[in-house]
Amino acid sequence: MCKKHGLVSCKLKSMFGLSAEKLLLLALLAVLILGPERLPYYAKQLGEWARKGKRMVDNAQVQMKSELGEGFEDMDWKKLDPRQYDPRRIVREALMDEKKRPANAAETLNRAKPPQKPLELGESPPFDQEST
Repeated sequence: MCKKHGLVSCKLKSMFGLSAEKLLLLALLAVLILGPERLPYYAKQLGEWARKGKRMVDNAQVQMKSELGEGFEDMDWKKLDPRQYDPRRIVREALMDEKKRPANAAETLNRAKPPQKPLELGESPPFDQEST
């Protein structure tokens, strides 16, 4: 028994955020609007769309698992949820790390870069084949 809703199961409480009473009201409205003649046809169409949607999700999961390879079955996807990151906590931890860092480390980070020498006339600039 669900303590919050008083139902046998909390899963029965809502589907798509709708309570059981609202779902029943929607079904009643569908019967009234569509009529008993067209209701079986539209119910069949809805069932087909649901099956196609489930098939698409299953195929996407199979394709993702085959493309990602071994070792991704046990991946914790909740770690990648951007809602779990609190910017205040991240800044606070960064500031705490800065306090723990030795003084010479801060000087090393703020050290000026050596000046670059200008190119000689006719000299080509450095070029990295792998970076382009």
